[in-house]
Amino acid sequence: MRLKFQNCDLFDGVTDELARGVHVLVADGKIVEVSETAISAAADMEIDATGKTLMPGLIDAHVHITAATPNLAALEAMPVSYVSHWTARLLGEMLDRGFTTVRDVGGGDAGHKRAQKEGLIRGPRLSVSGKALGQTGGHTDFRGSSRTDLGDLQRRHTAGLGRIVDGVPACLAAARDELRLGADFVKIMANGGVATPTDPIDWIQFTPEEIQAIVAVAETSCTYVAAHTYTARAIEHAAVNGVRTLEHCNLIDDRVAGILKDLGRYAVPTLVIYDCLDRHADAIGLGPDNRVKNRKVRDAGLASLEILQRAGVPMGYGTDLLGWMHQDQSVEFGLRTQVLPAADVLRSATSVNAEILRRDDLGRVAPGMTADLILVDGDPLADISVLSGQGERIPLVVQEGKVVKARA
Repeated sequence: MRLKFQNCDLFDGVTDELARGVHVLVADGKIVEVSETAISAAADMEIDATGKTLMPGLIDAHVHITAATPNLAALEAMPVSYVSHWTARLLGEMLDRGFTTVRDVGGGDAGHKRAQKEGLIRGPRLSVSGKALGQTGGHTDFRGSSRTDLGDLQRRHTAGLGRIVDGVPACLAAARDELRLGADFVKIMANGGVATPTDPIDWIQFTPEEIQAIVAVAETSCTYVAAHTYTARAIEHAAVNGVRTLEHCNLIDDRVAGILKDLGRYAVPTLVIYDCLDRHADAIGLGPDNRVKNRKVRDAGLASLEILQRAGVPMGYGTDLLGWMHQDQSVEFGLRTQVLPAADVLRSATSVNAEILRRDDLGRVAPGMTADLILVDGDPLADISVLSGQGERIPLVVQEGKVVKARA
C-alpha cells in the first residue's frame, strides 16, 4: 500500500522544531520520500494533513501487558486465559493512543509477540523480557512474611510478572531459560519495590556476582539487561555490573547520574504510575507501608528528571501502569513537561526509545525508516496535551505502512 501525506507539519523524532508544509510518501511498509515540495508519485491513499502534525509512532519502553490488576499478588492466581483476553484489549487501546511499539519488562512473552505479529491481536509491536528475575524476598516475591512455600510462583505458565532465583547458577539458568523461551532481553529486580511486602526501597537486590552472571548470559546472546532501580546506590550497583537500562531512577543523585553518562547507560523514568498509585491507593487497597514507599519515590520523580537531564543521560519514555490505570499511559507526557522541554519528552517516546530497543529503523521520520506514523490534531511541541487521553486527537495511526486506526 502506498500512502501520501500532503502539507503536514512534521516532527521527525529528532529536531527541536516542526517542519512546516512537508510531504511524505510511504510504500511497502517504508518511508520512501520526505519532501518540502509536492510529491508527484501516485498513492493508494492521499491524506491532506493541513493543520496536523505527522510524527513517528510512539514507543513506551516500560509496560506490563499482562498486569490485569494493580494487585500483583492476586495476578499470580488469575487464570491465564482471562489475562490473555484482557491483554488483547489493552494492546488495542495502546495502539489507539498512538503507541505502535512497546517494551514489556515483565509478563509479556513470545506468544504475545507472535499473536501480534500474525494479526491475532491488534496492538503495538512488542519487545519482551518474559518473566522478570528477582531474589527471595525481593520485588518478584509476593509471599510476605507468613508464607514459606513458593506454590505456583515458579511455574512459568502463571500470569505473574516474575520468578524467584537465588545464587549464580540459578541466575545463569533463569536468564538462559527466558531467552530460550523467546525473550528479547532480560529484566532483573535490583532494588526494593513499592508493591511487594518485604523489601524496603533502600534494599539492594542481587549480589554483584549474580548481576554479572545475568549480564554475561545476555551479552553472549547479543542482548542486554534492564533493571528495576530507585535509589542512587542501587542504580550504581546495577550499572557498574553491566546493566544497560535503569528503570525508574527516582532517587538518583548527581554523582550516580554522571556514572550512567560515563558508562553509556539509559534511564527509563516512569512518573505516572506513582501518581496513579497515590490517587487510587484506597481503591486498590494499597497498605500503609506501601503508601509510604510510593510517596517517597513519587515526590522525587520530577527532580530525578532534572538530575538526569543535567548529566546528559538519555531518557526513555516509560509508564509502568497496572490494571485499569493503563488508561493514563499518555499522562506521562504532561508530567514530564513540568520540568523538561516538550521536544525532549517527544524524543524520549520516539528516537531515544528506538535506541533503547536497538531498532535503528524506528522512532524517526526519514527515508528508509519503517513507516510507523501518527497524525495528530495540533502541535504537540506547543501543546503536548494533544497526545493525552485515549487518542481522541490522533485520527490516524500507521504501523509498518498499514493504516491501523483511521477517523473519517
